[in-house]
Amino acid sequence: MDLSFERSNDDIDRLIDELNAKAEVNHPAIIREMIITALKAGHENDYLADLKLMRTTMKELRYTNKIFGRYRKRKKVTIFGSARTTPDESIYQKCRDFARTLVAHGYMVITGGGGGIMQAGNEGAGEENSFAVNIRLPFEQETNPVMKESLHSLTYKYFFSRKLAFLKEAHAVALFPGGFGTLDEAMETLTLVQTGKNPPIPLIFIEDDNSDYWESVLLFMKNTLLTKGLISGQDFGLFSITRDLREAVRIIDDFYRVYHSIRFSGRTLVVRLNKPLTPQQVETLEQEFSDIVMPGSRLRMGKPLAVENDEPDLASLPRLIFDFDRRYYGLLHAFIRRLNTFDGAAG
Repeated sequence: MDLSFERSNDDIDRLIDELNAKAEVNHPAIIREMIITALKAGHENDYLADLKLMRTTMKELRYTNKIFGRYRKRKKVTIFGSARTTPDESIYQKCRDFARTLVAHGYMVITGGGGGIMQAGNEGAGEENSFAVNIRLPFEQETNPVMKESLHSLTYKYFFSRKLAFLKEAHAVALFPGGFGTLDEAMETLTLVQTGKNPPIPLIFIEDDNSDYWESVLLFMKNTLLTKGLISGQDFGLFSITRDLREAVRIIDDFYRVYHSIRFSGRTLVVRLNKPLTPQQVETLEQEFSDIVMPGSRLRMGKPLAVENDEPDLASLPRLIFDFDRRYYGLLHAFIRRLNTFDGAAG
Protein backbone atom coordinates (compact mmCIF):
# COMPACT_ATOMS: atom_id res chain seq x y z
CA MET A 1 0.00 0.00 0.00
CA ASP A 2 1.30 3.44 -0.98
CA LEU A 3 0.61 5.54 2.11
CA SER A 4 0.65 9.33 1.86
CA PHE A 5 1.02 12.18 4.34
CA GLU A 6 -1.78 13.87 2.40
CA ARG A 7 -5.27 12.86 3.42
CA SER A 8 -5.65 10.34 0.60
CA ASN A 9 -5.47 7.09 2.56
CA ASP A 10 -9.26 6.55 2.83
CA ASP A 11 -10.05 4.01 5.57
CA ILE A 12 -6.60 4.33 7.16
CA ASP A 13 -7.06 8.08 7.61
CA ARG A 14 -10.46 7.45 9.17
CA LEU A 15 -9.03 4.83 11.54
CA ILE A 16 -6.19 7.14 12.57
CA ASP A 17 -8.67 9.94 13.24
CA GLU A 18 -10.77 7.60 15.36
CA LEU A 19 -7.69 6.41 17.25
CA ASN A 20 -6.54 9.96 17.96
CA ALA A 21 -10.00 10.91 19.20
CA LYS A 22 -10.21 7.81 21.38
CA ALA A 23 -6.76 8.43 22.87
CA GLU A 24 -7.51 12.16 23.34
CA VAL A 25 -4.11 13.20 21.99
CA ASN A 26 -2.78 16.73 21.79
CA HIS A 27 -2.17 18.19 18.31
CA PRO A 28 -3.77 15.28 16.38
CA ALA A 29 -2.48 16.49 12.99
CA ILE A 30 1.12 16.03 14.20
CA ILE A 31 0.31 12.66 15.80
CA ARG A 32 -1.30 11.56 12.53
CA GLU A 33 1.94 12.22 10.65
CA MET A 34 3.90 10.26 13.27
CA ILE A 35 1.53 7.31 12.87
CA ILE A 36 1.75 7.48 9.08
CA THR A 37 5.54 7.54 9.38
CA ALA A 38 5.48 4.38 11.51
CA LEU A 39 3.11 2.64 9.08
CA LYS A 40 5.24 3.62 6.09
CA ALA A 41 8.34 2.27 7.86
CA GLY A 42 6.57 -1.00 8.54
CA HIS A 43 5.39 -1.22 4.95
CA GLU A 44 8.67 -0.31 3.27
CA ASN A 45 11.22 -2.01 5.53
CA ASP A 46 11.27 -5.71 6.41
CA TYR A 47 14.68 -5.56 8.13
CA LEU A 48 13.87 -6.03 11.81
CA ALA A 49 17.01 -4.32 13.21
CA ASP A 50 16.13 -1.07 11.40
CA LEU A 51 12.61 -1.10 12.78
CA LYS A 52 13.88 -1.80 16.29
CA LEU A 53 16.21 1.22 16.07
CA MET A 54 13.34 3.51 15.04
CA ARG A 55 11.08 2.10 17.75
CA THR A 56 13.65 2.53 20.53
CA THR A 57 14.56 6.05 19.40
CA MET A 58 10.91 7.11 19.50
CA LYS A 59 10.43 5.63 22.96
CA GLU A 60 13.56 7.30 24.31
CA LEU A 61 12.63 10.72 22.96
CA ARG A 62 9.08 10.43 24.29
CA TYR A 63 10.35 9.68 27.76
CA THR A 64 12.89 12.52 27.53
CA ASN A 65 10.10 15.01 26.87
CA LYS A 66 7.99 13.54 29.66
CA ILE A 67 10.73 13.98 32.28
CA PHE A 68 11.99 17.41 31.17
CA GLY A 69 8.65 18.90 30.10
CA ARG A 70 7.49 19.85 33.59
CA TYR A 71 10.67 21.92 34.06
CA ARG A 72 10.41 23.78 30.76
CA LYS A 73 10.49 27.20 32.42
CA ARG A 74 13.69 26.58 34.39
CA LYS A 75 17.05 27.15 32.72
CA LYS A 76 19.44 24.22 32.77
CA VAL A 77 23.20 23.83 32.42
CA THR A 78 24.70 20.64 31.01
CA ILE A 79 28.00 19.62 32.61
CA PHE A 80 30.48 17.34 30.82
CA GLY A 81 33.73 15.91 32.13
CA SER A 82 35.65 12.76 32.93
CA ALA A 83 33.95 9.78 34.58
CA ARG A 84 37.37 8.83 35.99
CA THR A 85 37.88 11.92 38.13
CA THR A 86 38.01 10.95 41.82
CA PRO A 87 36.43 12.86 44.74
CA ASP A 88 39.84 13.73 46.19
CA GLU A 89 40.86 15.68 43.07
CA SER A 90 40.55 19.46 43.13
CA ILE A 91 38.65 19.54 39.83
CA TYR A 92 35.96 17.25 41.33
CA GLN A 93 35.47 19.67 44.20
CA LYS A 94 35.49 22.58 41.77
CA CYS A 95 32.70 21.03 39.72
CA ARG A 96 30.67 20.33 42.86
CA ASP A 97 31.02 23.98 43.93
CA PHE A 98 30.13 25.14 40.42
CA ALA A 99 26.91 23.12 40.39
CA ARG A 100 26.00 24.37 43.86
CA THR A 101 26.49 27.96 42.68
CA LEU A 102 24.37 27.34 39.58
CA VAL A 103 21.45 26.21 41.72
CA ALA A 104 21.84 29.31 43.90
CA HIS A 105 21.41 31.34 40.69
CA GLY A 106 18.22 29.47 39.75
CA TYR A 107 19.58 26.88 37.30
CA MET A 108 19.15 23.13 37.17
CA VAL A 109 22.03 20.81 36.23
CA ILE A 110 22.18 18.03 33.63
CA THR A 111 24.96 15.43 33.71
CA GLY A 112 25.62 12.07 32.14
CA GLY A 113 24.63 10.41 35.38
CA GLY A 114 27.86 8.47 35.88
CA GLY A 115 30.77 8.92 38.27
CA GLY A 116 33.57 11.45 38.31
CA ILE A 117 32.68 14.94 37.14
CA MET A 118 29.11 13.81 36.51
CA GLN A 119 28.65 12.74 40.10
CA ALA A 120 30.29 15.96 41.33
CA GLY A 121 27.77 17.99 39.33
CA ASN A 122 24.83 16.05 40.73
CA GLU A 123 26.22 16.27 44.26
CA GLY A 124 26.59 20.03 44.05
CA ALA A 125 23.14 20.60 42.57
CA GLY A 126 21.36 17.99 44.68
CA GLU A 127 18.99 15.37 43.32
CA GLU A 128 15.99 17.71 43.24
CA ASN A 129 17.82 20.18 40.95
CA SER A 130 19.61 17.57 38.80
CA PHE A 131 19.04 15.32 35.84
CA ALA A 132 21.04 12.19 35.04
CA VAL A 133 21.11 11.42 31.30
CA ASN A 134 22.84 8.04 31.36
CA ILE A 135 23.89 5.53 28.70
CA ARG A 136 24.08 1.74 28.76
CA LEU A 137 27.74 0.75 28.49
CA PRO A 138 29.51 -2.55 29.12
CA PHE A 139 31.81 -0.82 31.63
CA GLU A 140 32.31 2.31 33.73
CA GLN A 141 28.83 3.85 33.55
CA GLU A 142 26.42 2.94 36.34
CA THR A 143 24.17 5.71 37.57
CA ASN A 144 25.87 7.53 40.44
CA PRO A 145 24.50 7.23 44.01
CA VAL A 146 23.02 10.75 43.96
CA MET A 147 20.71 9.97 41.03
CA LYS A 148 20.33 6.17 41.18
CA GLU A 149 16.78 6.24 42.58
CA SER A 150 15.81 9.63 41.17
CA LEU A 151 12.77 10.28 39.00
CA HIS A 152 15.08 12.67 37.11
CA SER A 153 17.25 9.79 35.90
CA LEU A 154 17.07 8.52 32.30
CA THR A 155 19.04 5.72 30.67
CA TYR A 156 19.52 5.57 26.90
CA LYS A 157 20.49 2.79 24.53
CA TYR A 158 21.72 5.12 21.78
CA PHE A 159 24.29 7.87 22.12
CA PHE A 160 22.52 10.06 19.56
CA SER A 161 19.31 10.14 21.62
CA ARG A 162 21.29 10.95 24.73
CA LYS A 163 23.24 13.71 22.98
CA LEU A 164 19.99 15.24 21.74
CA ALA A 165 18.71 15.40 25.32
CA PHE A 166 21.95 17.01 26.57
CA LEU A 167 21.70 19.91 24.12
CA LYS A 168 17.95 20.20 23.50
CA GLU A 169 17.38 20.95 27.17
CA ALA A 170 20.52 23.01 27.85
CA HIS A 171 20.67 26.79 28.13
CA ALA A 172 24.43 26.55 28.63
CA VAL A 173 27.16 23.90 28.47
CA ALA A 174 30.11 23.69 30.85
CA LEU A 175 32.99 21.32 30.13
CA PHE A 176 35.55 20.15 32.65
CA PRO A 177 38.67 18.18 31.61
CA GLY A 178 37.94 14.69 30.32
CA GLY A 179 38.73 11.99 27.79
CA PHE A 180 37.42 11.09 24.34
CA GLY A 181 33.79 11.49 25.41
CA THR A 182 34.31 14.98 26.79
CA LEU A 183 36.24 16.09 23.70
CA ASP A 184 33.50 14.59 21.53
CA GLU A 185 30.84 16.61 23.36
CA ALA A 186 32.99 19.75 23.12
CA MET A 187 33.51 19.43 19.37
CA GLU A 188 29.92 18.42 18.68
CA THR A 189 28.54 21.36 20.63
CA LEU A 190 30.92 23.72 18.84
CA THR A 191 29.91 22.26 15.47
CA LEU A 192 26.18 22.51 16.13
CA VAL A 193 26.43 26.10 17.36
CA GLN A 194 28.86 27.09 14.58
CA THR A 195 26.48 25.78 11.90
CA GLY A 196 23.31 27.10 13.52
CA LYS A 197 21.90 23.63 14.18
CA ASN A 198 21.82 24.50 17.88
CA PRO A 199 20.65 27.89 19.14
CA PRO A 200 23.34 30.17 20.58
CA ILE A 201 24.21 29.19 24.13
CA PRO A 202 27.15 29.90 26.44
CA LEU A 203 29.82 27.23 26.00
CA ILE A 204 32.37 27.38 28.82
CA PHE A 205 35.55 25.36 29.20
CA ILE A 206 36.40 25.28 32.91
CA GLU A 207 40.09 24.80 33.60
CA ASP A 208 41.61 23.04 36.58
CA ASP A 209 43.69 25.37 38.74
CA ASN A 210 46.66 23.01 38.37
CA SER A 211 46.66 22.32 34.61
CA ASP A 212 46.26 23.85 31.16
CA TYR A 213 44.00 21.19 29.67
CA TRP A 214 41.71 23.52 27.71
CA GLU A 215 44.53 25.95 26.94
CA SER A 216 46.26 23.07 25.14
CA VAL A 217 43.09 22.44 23.12
CA LEU A 218 42.95 26.16 22.32
CA LEU A 219 46.55 26.13 21.10
CA PHE A 220 45.74 23.24 18.77
CA MET A 221 42.79 25.19 17.41
CA LYS A 222 44.91 28.28 16.82
CA ASN A 223 48.14 26.69 15.60
CA THR A 224 46.61 23.96 13.43
CA LEU A 225 42.94 24.50 12.63
CA LEU A 226 43.06 28.29 12.23
CA THR A 227 46.48 28.32 10.52
CA LYS A 228 45.30 25.80 7.94
CA GLY A 229 42.07 27.75 7.35
CA LEU A 230 39.90 24.93 8.71
CA ILE A 231 38.09 27.33 11.08
CA SER A 232 37.76 31.11 11.12
CA GLY A 233 38.73 33.69 13.70
CA GLN A 234 35.10 34.39 14.56
CA ASP A 235 34.71 30.78 15.76
CA PHE A 236 36.72 31.65 18.87
CA GLY A 237 33.76 33.77 19.93
CA LEU A 238 31.67 30.62 20.36
CA PHE A 239 33.25 29.64 23.69
CA SER A 240 35.03 30.91 26.79
CA ILE A 241 37.83 29.44 28.92
CA THR A 242 38.09 30.26 32.62
CA ARG A 243 39.46 28.97 35.91
CA ASP A 244 37.10 31.18 37.92
CA LEU A 245 33.76 29.61 38.86
CA ARG A 246 32.20 32.99 39.56
CA GLU A 247 33.17 34.16 36.10
CA ALA A 248 31.69 30.99 34.58
CA VAL A 249 28.34 31.58 36.26
CA ARG A 250 28.45 35.28 35.39
CA ILE A 251 28.95 34.41 31.69
CA ILE A 252 25.75 32.36 31.77
CA ASP A 253 23.78 34.98 33.71
CA ASP A 254 24.92 37.78 31.40
CA PHE A 255 24.04 35.81 28.25
CA TYR A 256 20.36 35.91 29.24
CA ARG A 257 20.31 39.42 30.66
CA VAL A 258 18.44 40.86 27.66
CA TYR A 259 18.60 37.97 25.18
CA HIS A 260 16.03 35.19 25.57
CA SER A 261 16.11 32.90 22.50
CA ILE A 262 15.98 32.84 18.70
CA ARG A 263 13.73 31.40 16.02
CA PHE A 264 14.17 31.25 12.25
CA SER A 265 11.55 31.67 9.56
CA GLY A 266 13.44 31.03 6.34
CA ARG A 267 16.31 33.50 6.34
CA THR A 268 14.51 35.80 8.79
CA LEU A 269 15.91 35.66 12.31
CA VAL A 270 13.71 36.49 15.28
CA VAL A 271 15.72 37.41 18.37
CA ARG A 272 13.41 37.20 21.37
CA LEU A 273 14.28 39.53 24.24
CA ASN A 274 13.54 39.77 27.93
CA LYS A 275 12.96 43.51 27.52
CA PRO A 276 12.60 45.82 24.50
CA LEU A 277 15.36 47.94 23.03
CA THR A 278 15.16 51.63 22.25
CA PRO A 279 15.36 52.83 18.62
CA GLN A 280 18.82 54.19 19.39
CA GLN A 281 20.01 50.82 20.68
CA VAL A 282 18.64 49.05 17.59
CA GLU A 283 20.47 51.55 15.39
CA THR A 284 23.70 50.99 17.31
CA LEU A 285 23.45 47.22 16.77
CA GLU A 286 22.77 47.70 13.09
CA GLN A 287 25.83 49.90 12.68
CA GLU A 288 28.16 47.68 14.69
CA PHE A 289 27.00 44.37 13.18
CA SER A 290 26.16 45.20 9.59
CA ASP A 291 27.99 42.06 8.41
CA ILE A 292 25.35 39.72 9.84
CA VAL A 293 22.44 41.57 8.22
CA MET A 294 21.52 40.54 4.68
CA PRO A 295 21.59 43.33 2.06
CA GLY A 296 18.25 45.09 1.90
CA SER A 297 17.25 44.11 5.42
CA ARG A 298 17.07 46.27 8.53
CA LEU A 299 16.87 45.54 12.24
CA ARG A 300 13.41 46.24 13.62
CA MET A 301 11.39 45.55 16.73
CA GLY A 302 8.35 43.44 15.88
CA LYS A 303 5.66 40.97 16.88
CA PRO A 304 5.76 37.15 16.77
CA LEU A 305 5.86 35.59 13.30
CA ALA A 306 3.40 32.90 12.23
CA VAL A 307 6.06 30.20 12.56
CA GLU A 308 6.21 30.92 16.30
CA ASN A 309 2.60 29.92 16.95
CA ASP A 310 3.83 26.59 18.33
CA GLU A 311 5.45 28.43 21.26
CA PRO A 312 2.51 30.46 22.64
CA ASP A 313 4.18 30.89 26.04
CA LEU A 314 6.76 33.17 24.39
CA ALA A 315 4.29 35.35 22.49
CA SER A 316 4.53 38.29 24.90
CA LEU A 317 8.31 38.73 24.55
CA PRO A 318 9.60 41.70 22.52
CA ARG A 319 11.42 40.76 19.33
CA LEU A 320 14.26 42.04 17.19
CA ILE A 321 13.79 40.87 13.60
CA PHE A 322 16.08 40.91 10.55
CA ASP A 323 17.34 38.76 7.68
CA PHE A 324 20.46 37.00 8.95
CA ASP A 325 23.55 36.09 6.92
CA ARG A 326 24.12 32.50 8.04
CA ARG A 327 27.85 32.68 7.39
CA TYR A 328 28.30 34.60 10.62
CA TYR A 329 27.17 32.48 13.56
CA GLY A 330 30.36 33.44 15.41
CA LEU A 331 29.42 37.11 15.08
CA LEU A 332 25.88 36.28 16.18
CA HIS A 333 27.32 35.39 19.59
CA ALA A 334 29.12 38.74 19.69
CA PHE A 335 25.85 40.40 18.65
CA ILE A 336 24.06 38.77 21.59
CA ARG A 337 26.78 39.80 24.01
CA ARG A 338 26.50 43.38 22.75
CA LEU A 339 22.73 43.62 23.08
CA ASN A 340 23.07 42.26 26.62
CA THR A 341 25.01 45.41 27.53
CA PHE A 342 21.91 47.55 26.94
CA ASP A 343 19.47 48.44 29.69
CA GLY A 344 16.49 48.18 27.33
CA ALA A 345 13.71 50.62 26.60
CA ALA A 346 12.69 50.82 30.22
CA GLY A 347 16.23 51.71 31.34
